[in-house]
Amino acid sequence: MSTTMTIRLEDEVKERLDRLAESTQRSKSFLAAEAIREFVENNEWQIAEIHAALGEADAGDFASDKDVATLAKKWRVNAG
Repeated sequence: MSTTMTIRLEDEVKERLDRLAESTQRSKSFLAAEAIREFVENNEWQIAEIHAALGEADAGDFASDKDVATLAKKWRVNAG
């Protein structure tokens, strides 16, 4: 199922979308819907990760000084 939504675009963005649609042989609607879907997925993921990290921080779940030192040592070796 899908729905219709109207959006306003700057003229330059609309022209670029026109060119992209033509060169990819996709409709402007398809390209816009894909762009919005990807944007929503990425932002949902980022917000979920932030909430998870805040939960860990609230629970005091931090790396120990030893863990951080071990990781830093590994980075120095790999960066060699």
